Amino acid sequence: MSAVALDRPWLTFDLGREMPVLSWAVNRPGLVEARRILWREVRNADLPADLDVDGWLNAELHERGATDAVTFLTSRDIRFFTERRVRAGDVAAHAVATVGFSNAERIGHRVDRTGKDWGTINVALHLDAPMTEAALLESMSIVVQARTAAVMDARLRLPVGIATGTGTDCVAVAAPRGGQRYAGLHTEIGEAAGRAVYDAVLEGARDWMASNREVEAATS
Repeated sequence: MSAVALDRPWLTFDLGREMPVLSWAVNRPGLVEARRILWREVRNADLPADLDVDGWLNAELHERGATDAVTFLTSRDIRFFTERRVRAGDVAAHAVATVGFSNAERIGHRVDRTGKDWGTINVALHLDAPMTEAALLESMSIVVQARTAAVMDARLRLPVGIATGTGTDCVAVAAPRGGQRYAGLHTEIGEAAGRAVYDAVLEGARDWMASNREVEAATS
């Protein structure tokens, strides 16, 4: 059973046991074996321009005894994380997200963010269905699709159109190793994964927009 624990500036998503985790996270990216996924909240003062971010984060993780964890960095106040649990048939999905739009982008464009604060959308998903590496990759595509759909439905307007994400989004997907070969939208895996991620990201997006009206107005 997966569980979430908040210990600001850290957020821990305990997967219940070690399993394959696929991500492009700052710490332990790629396909790795891990039991937990962490968020580390940061502010501009934590990350000056000349900082060795990898070295700094490794020291922070070492102090916490967590160098084994897949780890995100976020400037979002992690007290505003969102989570959703969804079951579709025999498959249970648990999504956890932090959503910030201060560096929102629309696909195929780049907004000049020079001198501005940067936010991000970080999403972690745990699925209890044992699956192959190929199915885990397909699950990642569902998570990214659900994230993007939620962001677009939040309708944050940029000069180039509706935002589709941010410039620093990151996703991690975890599931036990096993024989499930497919995880598309027609499957129970795809349904549970998509709905959990969509609902968690949309709630986070609406929370951010409700508390950042001035930023939203400046980007439109």
